[in-house]
Amino acid sequence: PPGRADDPRLEQSLRQRPRHADCTKVAQGAGEVDALKVAPHPPLQDYYGTEPREEYVRTIFDETAPWYDWTTRFLSFGSGDWYRRKALERAGLAPGMKLLDLASGTGVVARAAAQVTKDPRAIVGMDASIGMLLSGTTKNAKVQSPAECLALRDASFDRISIGFALRHFADLSVVFSECRRVLRPGGKILILEITAPESRMARALLGVYMGRLAPTIIRLKTGSDRAAELCRYYWETTRDCVR
Repeated sequence: PPGRADDPRLEQSLRQRPRHADCTKVAQGAGEVDALKVAPHPPLQDYYGTEPREEYVRTIFDETAPWYDWTTRFLSFGSGDWYRRKALERAGLAPGMKLLDLASGTGVVARAAAQVTKDPRAIVGMDASIGMLLSGTTKNAKVQSPAECLALRDASFDRISIGFALRHFADLSVVFSECRRVLRPGGKILILEITAPESRMARALLGVYMGRLAPTIIRLKTGSDRAAELCRYYWETTRDCVR
């Protein structure tokens, strides 16, 4: 299926895509953000070691894109589509508005947004992973770009959504600066995210489910060690992410 790691479109994009560091350097040079990077969680050396964190995140999402939708449905017990649509409505999304779905992935939030706006053309999905974008079946516009460097006009969107991806950004200060830039006056940003419980018992139980049980089931279902690794990574970023 489109989005596999051997897809020729993926190979071409990997050769052509801009370096994230250059985007961040430009933004910092313009004085728009603080020079110090604000990461959403400490480095997870078991996954990327000396490899650049951003490259690891892009690569694992590229390689697991064909199984991503099933994985998210499994982790949310099938409630994700309903929850996303209701959250978008509570954030005030309505027909006639333009939405930027940041870190769009395969477009699960974009699909829910299209049900609200009644117009997929009013939605732009943006993601650093070309594999995820190619695996999506949404009819909205799709742009490959890191969230830290949005190739978009100022004040061009009424709403921005970030669906369970805040943990995967490289620099929150740059991301939020860019979000503010492309939002219209009075615009809103909707952040959907899962945070680890404060209770030790609840945290331990969630860790067993997301860090051990779910990866095992996902590996058996998909036959992919990388899909199971993504699930473990999902849990550890959830556990360590800023609240």
